[in-house]
Amino acid sequence: MTEFVRKRVANAKNDILSGLTVALALVPEAVAFAFVAGVDPLVGLYAAFMIGLITSVFGGRPGMISGATGALAVVMVSLVAEGNAMGAEGEQLGLYYLFATVILMGAIQMLAGVFKLGKFVRLIPHPVMMGFVNGLAIVIFLSQLGMFPDMVSEDVSFWGDMGTWFSEFFTSLTTNGSIWIMFGFVLLTMLIMWGLPKIKATAKLPEALIAILVVSAIVILGKLDAATVGSFIKDGGGEGLKGGLPQFQFDIFNKVPMTWKTLWFIGPYALILAAIGLIESLMTLNLIDELTETRGNSNRECLAQGGANIVTGLFGGMGGCAMIGQSIINIKGGGRTRLSGIVAAVTLLMFILFASGLIEQVPIAALVGVMFMVVIGTFAWSSFRILNKIPLTDAIVLISVSLLTVFFDLAVAVIAGVIMSALAFAWENAKKIRARKHIKEDGTKVYEIWGPLFFGSIQAFNSKFDIANDPENVEIDFIESRVSDHSALEAIFNLVGKYEEAGKKVRVKHLSEECQALMIKASPRLASVIAHDIDDPRYHVMAKAMK
Repeated sequence: MTEFVRKRVANAKNDILSGLTVALALVPEAVAFAFVAGVDPLVGLYAAFMIGLITSVFGGRPGMISGATGALAVVMVSLVAEGNAMGAEGEQLGLYYLFATVILMGAIQMLAGVFKLGKFVRLIPHPVMMGFVNGLAIVIFLSQLGMFPDMVSEDVSFWGDMGTWFSEFFTSLTTNGSIWIMFGFVLLTMLIMWGLPKIKATAKLPEALIAILVVSAIVILGKLDAATVGSFIKDGGGEGLKGGLPQFQFDIFNKVPMTWKTLWFIGPYALILAAIGLIESLMTLNLIDELTETRGNSNRECLAQGGANIVTGLFGGMGGCAMIGQSIINIKGGGRTRLSGIVAAVTLLMFILFASGLIEQVPIAALVGVMFMVVIGTFAWSSFRILNKIPLTDAIVLISVSLLTVFFDLAVAVIAGVIMSALAFAWENAKKIRARKHIKEDGTKVYEIWGPLFFGSIQAFNSKFDIANDPENVEIDFIESRVSDHSALEAIFNLVGKYEEAGKKVRVKHLSEECQALMIKASPRLASVIAHDIDDPRYHVMAKAMK
């Protein structure tokens, strides 16, 4: 017990300093995502505080940071807009539909934890993981470009009209001096974060926090005209960070009718949000596991995320999930325990309650510089080196997931990547089915099957047999094969039927006990075809291994 406490106290300084850095980085992100979703900045900030606190205390991955995220915000846009259209002008009915959806989203996520669905994240292949990391790094980078003042018109989309986007971008570089000031401070922030750890005397200082403080001091003391958190909020239509404690939203139950029509409206949004939230959270959990060489609890994280979203919806937050950028800032800053996340969440609330004026003076450039360093640290640069060394299918999956993450969203990218990997795996294994053939002294022809028998290999399996020209007695030996699914059982059943129709006697050997039971249950007459009394030590070893 003493050792347990000593280790945590020893890291307390790193956890506290790292938590402070994360809190600063959370402010513009939460505000920006609130604007994306079409809600008040405080709705995003409250979500960042409540989700961050609850998941830090009860979540399955100490050191992981959760809050309002862009992946969820882009889905919420149409939900809020449709909800507003259902009510009177200025009623903001969409906001209350959003709260109801977040509550339902949380319930779905908790059910995923109860039924232990979090373990399925282990089925995500490494190329999908690398593609997710690369795509998310690109998304974070592009999201930070929007922080530069008047760089490109708001109605010009990077992906929708790249020509116009680049034209306006380069024009602004020659006409807008404030962009160059911001570029300078971004580079200064990045240089401090890069150089500070290389100086032995300052190696243990939190480079992100030091960089933010130095750049903020230069801008404030020098009275320079630079975009700040305060100006960013006001430009987006907000009034500032100042707010009180989150309040229970009684109006949800008054304004949102509890009917099947409401469920039919918010249900699909809740399912999509729950899926995106869990996938992003569990994949971030896996990434943090790799960085810290420890292991989190995915099912516990599902429960914590779900509970956090229910509370957030009830108290006026926009919902959220794990944030890969802030999580990496925390881990790189030395945050390892639940204390770092708790400090970040509580500090964010203190900013809202007491220090809004100071936080509004922090230059956006400093926070953008921190996020750019996160992008550099997040992107799997090794993927360029290994692309020509890994199987072609894995390379295609990696690139596809990266692009899909950028063009669509995380859930679409990961699901598509898993499907592509599964199909590639099935195709490769389908080609591995073999049949060694020989004739016994009594004239019986033996087919020794080697390789997995499943839906993908059935056609190749059937092609191995020559029913018309085989002798009267045939033996099919599965000692080196694994019968994997119902399609494989059906293939064996049909093959036996064809031999019997040809007037030939067939015996099936070395099927697993489970496979035998299923075949006999499907057709009791097959009991006479299956060899039960096998005196072969190899079979008993294989049977035990398959259990």
